[in-house]
Amino acid sequence: MTDGTVLAIAVPASLAAGACFAVAGVLQQWAAAARPDSEALTPRLLAQLVRDRLWLCGIGLAVLAYGFQSLALSFGPLSLVQPLIVAELVFAVPLSARLYRMRLGRREWFGTLAVAVGLALALVSARPEGGRPQAVGLGSWLLVLGAVAGLVCAALAVGRVLTGPWRASATALAAGAVMGTQSVLLAATVDRLRQGLLTALAAWQTYALVVASVGGLLLIQSAFQQGPLAASLTVIDATEPVVAVTVGTTLFGETVRTGWPVSAVTVAGLGCVAAGIACLDTSRLIAALHGGRGRPGPPA
Repeated sequence: MTDGTVLAIAVPASLAAGACFAVAGVLQQWAAAARPDSEALTPRLLAQLVRDRLWLCGIGLAVLAYGFQSLALSFGPLSLVQPLIVAELVFAVPLSARLYRMRLGRREWFGTLAVAVGLALALVSARPEGGRPQAVGLGSWLLVLGAVAGLVCAALAVGRVLTGPWRASATALAAGAVMGTQSVLLAATVDRLRQGLLTALAAWQTYALVVASVGGLLLIQSAFQQGPLAASLTVIDATEPVVAVTVGTTLFGETVRTGWPVSAVTVAGLGCVAAGIACLDTSRLIAALHGGRGRPGPPA
């Protein structure tokens, strides 16, 4: 496959995936934000959202985005595709503000671009690859899953005492951790599918994948319900790949590029992500997006 083919197919497909993810996130957050606060982190939230046509359109666009992502990965490496998909933030945050009849200022643009560019830098410089899912023992799985569960519980506990965008970000941190683990469970399940359907059905990872997918969906929608998109989607997009790479490296023996200046670029990228999230969460405009004048009514 030539470099021209990769650029002609992988790049447009990645950007299309990012655009679909962006609109999907905006539609889901718009629908979730209209739900009462009492439904956050409860199955009742999902039960109500599945009756919302706007939310279902968002889910449909997310499925389409995964299709574009799969197409991109068929022609290009993950190190090219994933950073391009992160461009969804550049689409999603301004679009969300536009729907709420607000305009982003310099602070909000800086925060959004810092998260997107920082995450892209970190992914490109680290460039995770390799790994052997089949060689992992149960003890290692339990240790890693226990650590992730601890992170999720801590994030949710902190979120209970926070308000505004910070609360949404804490729930989004829990959601990103679960979805990052879901990606690792998906890799383990796909690896077993290569050995046959019965092998996959006999593996506990397959059923853990289902639980993580449902739990992650509930946490994502709760984060959308608790605060503006800029406070939730940015944290989810940042946490998910970091957790996936960390767990993949720990469990599967995946390798990441290290040494000077690669590690410095990775650290700088993650620093940009943290600065961007803090900038958005302390923005008065972002806080207003979920306040009395920024909260949407039920969709028509």
